[in-house]
Amino acid sequence: MSSTTEAVLRRQDPGGDRSDPGPDHHPVAGSRMTPGRGGLLRRRRTRLLGLLLLVGLVVVAATLSIAIGSRSIGLGTVWEALTDPGVPTEESVIVRELRVPRTVLGIMVGLALGIAGALAQGHTRNPLGDPGLLGVTAGASLGVVLAIYLLGVGTPAGYVWFAFAGALLGTVLVFTLGSAGRGGATPVTLALAGAALSALFYALVRAILVSDTDSLDAFRFWVVGALSGRGADVAWQVAPFIVVGLLLALVNAPALDLLGLGEDVARGLGQRVWLARLVGLASVTLLCGAATAACGPIAFVGLVVPHVVRAFTGPAHRWLIPCSGLLGAALLLVADVIGRVVVRPGELQVGIVLALIGAPFFIALIRRRRLAGP
Repeated sequence: MSSTTEAVLRRQDPGGDRSDPGPDHHPVAGSRMTPGRGGLLRRRRTRLLGLLLLVGLVVVAATLSIAIGSRSIGLGTVWEALTDPGVPTEESVIVRELRVPRTVLGIMVGLALGIAGALAQGHTRNPLGDPGLLGVTAGASLGVVLAIYLLGVGTPAGYVWFAFAGALLGTVLVFTLGSAGRGGATPVTLALAGAALSALFYALVRAILVSDTDSLDAFRFWVVGALSGRGADVAWQVAPFIVVGLLLALVNAPALDLLGLGEDVARGLGQRVWLARLVGLASVTLLCGAATAACGPIAFVGLVVPHVVRAFTGPAHRWLIPCSGLLGAALLLVADVIGRVVVRPGELQVGIVLALIGAPFFIALIRRRRLAGP
């Protein structure tokens, strides 16, 4: 990166400390002063500490997810079930066959939704942006309904490919419509195209459900958003898409920092804006499409998590993206554990728990402070 780019980025503070005054002229001598390194080091330590704490939080949440359910299992028994492939017991079967795949899927889906939310807010420059704003969720819902109505698909493993195809179709149409016109794809045109297409897709979904009660019964199980009923086969099906989406998100992080300075400045610094938009939308499609296909629409993770993470990472996407993924994974697992406990011996789906937790939390976040923009 050139010295000019570094100077502009430091002054706009995508990765530095906003409390630093930045370079300025000395009031007497007129010489330029260098930014204080103390603030930069403090911000870097804060980010690193936050990242490590989030890793620990994911480990704790995963442990609780494996040990707690309608039937609680001690940590010693969990460890024995994971390390001793001897004679299977009832507890070891529950741990290995049910809870471990469910926990792994929860981590994958939480990572995907948290990172997709950070990317969506960054590219649309909208603090209320989430992957659903780009038509991904509505497209996935339409794909599932069509699979049920036309082909009679009735299992989560069967929904995956149709949901992902619908999510891909939604994003492609949003990008195509948002790119039409002289200005090309901009945050405003993408958001408007996403809102219009989402309304159209949901209208088609409702039309099918009203006309066919069997489709309504099957769709109702998927649309609530849940980790239950999904086996290791579902996790294996969506894993390649999530891995590719994560890699694209990390590649897209430097471009998002430049786009945060404005498209004209980004172009002046050598950034190909159209390519950055395309990579970002491809990542959001892969991440949110795979997560929605596996577990159904899960709200509030992509919306709330990036705002919480920005409190200690700032707007630098090379920190915001991985931290949003980790917090998303921990939040999803904790919500899933709560859903298993509150209505024992039954279970409350994770999508419902997140809505009940996320809505009051987001309202409190808005009332406490003005939301930081992406």
